[in-house]
Amino acid sequence: MPIPFTRARLTLLLVLAASLGLSLVLIVGRVLLTGHGLFIFLAWNLFLALIPFGLSTLLGTAVGPLRARLLLPVGAAWLLFFPNAPYLITDLFHLEQRPGVPLWYDLALILSCAWNGLMLAYASLADMQELVRQRLGTLAGWAFATLALLLSSFGVYLGRYLRFNSWDVLSNPLTLFFDILNRLAHPFGHPRTWGVTVVFGAFLLLGYSTVRVLGRVRE
Repeated sequence: MPIPFTRARLTLLLVLAASLGLSLVLIVGRVLLTGHGLFIFLAWNLFLALIPFGLSTLLGTAVGPLRARLLLPVGAAWLLFFPNAPYLITDLFHLEQRPGVPLWYDLALILSCAWNGLMLAYASLADMQELVRQRLGTLAGWAFATLALLLSSFGVYLGRYLRFNSWDVLSNPLTLFFDILNRLAHPFGHPRTWGVTVVFGAFLLLGYSTVRVLGRVRE
């Protein structure tokens, strides 16, 4: 069955739109304050974070034979782009005192973008987990969510430290494959790889679990 477009989901869309709007206003405001576009790249990162949410919404609202045809290609695309959403948290690395704008302003700007990335990730994952739950049960749904968050943490590492992008799967597949294979074959030679993956994955999983529990408290 499709994921219903309820009043709660409409409210979620409106809140996400308002939150994204705040981030864009802060980015534009910084450009006006400083006269240069240092943090304009955050707007692009927000767009990339929207892609998995759009894909999960498309897949969740599809019905009948259409969903069956979309499941594999859209699900694969979702998994490929999913790390772009939690990746925004690592943009906190860019926070430092700069002339022309107060530090608190840059903190609010980057935090708002990181928050949006995290919420888009969780909303998207909740959609995909529900699809798995409907087909395979609750336990399989949570196993899928855990695996997806761990894989996304590994993807965040690849993006932040090795500077790979989602489209490198098509444009630079050999280099990406060998870098991943090297880290799988020699895990003790790459402690940062697995440190980032495990710690960031645990953080994302606990955060996601908290959000899901909070959503059920009122129920």
